[in-house]
Amino acid sequence: MTELNRLPIIVAGTGPAGLIAALALAERNEPVVLVGPKAAGQGDRRTTAIMGASLMLLDRLGLTDALASEAAPLKTMRILDATSRLVRAPTVTFRASEIGEEFFGLNIPNAHLNAVLEEAVARQKLIQRHEALVTEWLPVDDHVSAMLDDGTVVKASLAIAADGRNSPAREAAGIRTSRRDLPQTAVVLNFQHARPHQDISTEFHTETGPFTQVPLPGNRSSLVWVVRPETADELMHVDDDTLSMRIEERMQSMLGRVKVEAGRQAYPLASVLPHRYAANRIMLVGEAGHVFAPIGAQGLNLGIRDVECVVDIVASHPSDPGAQAALAAYDLRRRPDVTARSGTVALLNRSLLSDLLPWQLARSAGLGVVEAIPPLRAFLMREGMRPGTGLSGFFRRSPEQVGR
Repeated sequence: MTELNRLPIIVAGTGPAGLIAALALAERNEPVVLVGPKAAGQGDRRTTAIMGASLMLLDRLGLTDALASEAAPLKTMRILDATSRLVRAPTVTFRASEIGEEFFGLNIPNAHLNAVLEEAVARQKLIQRHEALVTEWLPVDDHVSAMLDDGTVVKASLAIAADGRNSPAREAAGIRTSRRDLPQTAVVLNFQHARPHQDISTEFHTETGPFTQVPLPGNRSSLVWVVRPETADELMHVDDDTLSMRIEERMQSMLGRVKVEAGRQAYPLASVLPHRYAANRIMLVGEAGHVFAPIGAQGLNLGIRDVECVVDIVASHPSDPGAQAALAAYDLRRRPDVTARSGTVALLNRSLLSDLLPWQLARSAGLGVVEAIPPLRAFLMREGMRPGTGLSGFFRRSPEQVGR
């Protein structure tokens, strides 16, 4: 419960991570000042795969029914080696039914996700909304102030920085980062296809990065195609028919005839990790706290775990959630999860880009072990859905395994 005389909490940033942070704090009776422009609308063609544990938080916020109306379930996830190298990894298939689940998560168009979150924010009386940008942060000993471009000055006990990979709040907190620009660009679009996807997502591993098809409702899928920057520029400028043909060829006609939809986008990739996750009354969530290649649906799911940790830390430090003890606790709890997920993604991405035989052998052997050992596969699936629950896969057999 909020202390009566305590200042509110500022959430800076109105992407999904910021909106969810504001809603989750308000759901726990925390007064929140949400700062930032309206979330991106129909121009955002990307989709987000939100997995099991993240859906549990959204369900607690009363959002899953609205989100599911335009989402597709992910019942099966495949990794397929589509390289032409000497050593190729076996195909690995993860089925939610193997661990007794109906699906791993939902793939939701970002435009719909943002709209549902914005509507929920508008209904939440504990959220004070400012559709403005922060022009200056002033963290001091007992509070943090945000000066807005509309002339407003907001004082808070704690600021949640959800303001993106180039976070001004992170800079104001004096948190340094390690940044590496990757030789890759993600081309993002949606497409129609002749054959049903059967709720199967396929991540094709190529020499330039993953080519990931993710189901949407009907005979539609979203695509994240990671290529070299010069290839991305080419893909952004070819006509729809040519691009459709290239996608169909890359997918080996798995879904039949392909027709791309309008609205392709390209995003240069980078790896950005902070040296600390909180300082000077500012906690980092979402891309302010971690940016890496789009492999394995980690991005927003990791950001939602940031939000859950923020809520727990605020609840356990009710008199002053921005105190040094609270910041240190947040840093201590988030560091292992972010380090493990970002490190795994970086290693897998590097193994795709490298022509060195040891990297190819290691990737092939690792994926081969996962495909060959069901308990290990169950561990990885449970960890992917709900971090910290993976070991239950070694001790509990799914209905499909009974009687084998």
